Amino acid sequence: MRGSMRISEIFRLVYLNLSQNKFKVILTSIGIVVGSATIMLVLAIGMGGRAEVAEQFKNLNAGAIDISYGGQGSFDMDSFMSGAMGNPFGGQGSSRGNSGRGNGSTGFPGGSAGGFSGGVPGNVGGFSGGTFPGGGSNGQQKSNPFGGRSSGDEVILTTADCEELELFVAGITDTTISYSSKASLEGGELESATSYTVAGVRSNYAGISNLKMTIGNFLTDEQDESKEKVCVLGMSVAREIFGSAYAAYDGSVYIDGRPYVVTGVLAEMGTVASGISPDTAVFVPYETGIKYVTGPSISPTVTVIAADVNSVDRVMADVETVLADSYEGVTFNISDAGTKMEAASASNETLTWLLVSMSVIVFIVGGIGIMNVLFLSVKERTNEIGILKAVGCSRKDILIEFLMEASCISFIGAVIGVLLALAVTPLVELFSVRVELTVSGALLSLLFGVVTGTLFGLQPAYRASRLIPVVALNQE
Repeated sequence: MRGSMRISEIFRLVYLNLSQNKFKVILTSIGIVVGSATIMLVLAIGMGGRAEVAEQFKNLNAGAIDISYGGQGSFDMDSFMSGAMGNPFGGQGSSRGNSGRGNGSTGFPGGSAGGFSGGVPGNVGGFSGGTFPGGGSNGQQKSNPFGGRSSGDEVILTTADCEELELFVAGITDTTISYSSKASLEGGELESATSYTVAGVRSNYAGISNLKMTIGNFLTDEQDESKEKVCVLGMSVAREIFGSAYAAYDGSVYIDGRPYVVTGVLAEMGTVASGISPDTAVFVPYETGIKYVTGPSISPTVTVIAADVNSVDRVMADVETVLADSYEGVTFNISDAGTKMEAASASNETLTWLLVSMSVIVFIVGGIGIMNVLFLSVKERTNEIGILKAVGCSRKDILIEFLMEASCISFIGAVIGVLLALAVTPLVELFSVRVELTVSGALLSLLFGVVTGTLFGLQPAYRASRLIPVVALNQE
């Protein structure tokens, strides 16, 4: 009478078969190893990307709208995306304005002059909104009753434009203006003059950008009005020049040969787009910077804060209308924080799904490998299967045995893959890729591995269970 094997006996048979073919098990599971490691790293990189986006925009006011001007030039989508990934502070060019102007300096908060699209330092030498040195615009401006400056065919936004926007655009709670440039710094522990980003900002810039102080105070309106030579250092700058924030406080640095008193040091902000952050910048009063650092030829960005994040689109349209009335025929780059965050998140999600798709393909390849080996195993073990059936094993027992072998092979591969992912993580991080390993990612990777091996082992197992005992015993 045909009976059924106990599950412990099936486990014992599986263990014996696998232990006697260790090398074959390892080779069979290589596809699962790679797939498991890949999917765990993909999930970790995806989580890291989300965390990076959240960190990059943690200081970005959700209602912030940035306005900047650029002359002729092509719009650079790569530059835009680079800026959108982490610009908590200023004006990234948007599709609203496809022209750009650069002054050869490095942009920062709201600075379109260099690589700081929108306010957080971006790639040095990049140009917000596709700006290039020497660009110009042929647009003609009509007289601006509020004092907007223009130089020939160049438009330079001013504090008067901030006042005009506050007056004529409803739903704005605050406005500020900022620009940036590269300047030579000396002092402290520096052995020679070093180039740093110098940003000219107003006193309300820190509040709008949610900047915190480690020590001292941010710049004041009085210092701006009197053009005092004072500055606030980013944390990294303070450490590089003085060794610490506390040593920097009330010290002096020389910017382009002129002494500035350090009135405060910002709290550490962390890495943002392109590996640069407010930590690496020096802030000076807006008018001071114009007088002593950049001269009047600047490319500033005006930032306005919408009172209601749900009315940002309406405020942007009103801003565009007001500027069009003041600067006839001129196109400004206008972008909002929400668009930047959505673009960055969408880009991260797309990349994550692309990598997940690649991982699935690797798993399929690994599963096919397991299936092929198990088919070969069925052929090699035909006599063994015939003996098992002759002594009373049911089709179900044979099916379970081969399925368990497939599951064990894939589980072993998945475990090795998880360990491989843990070992490779430090190497991935060397390329400035943020990796956030999670227990759920490891468990999901193991699950994918086991399910893949089991599914692809189903057909060979079914084939083994359907063998006729007499035919199997006579198989050579």
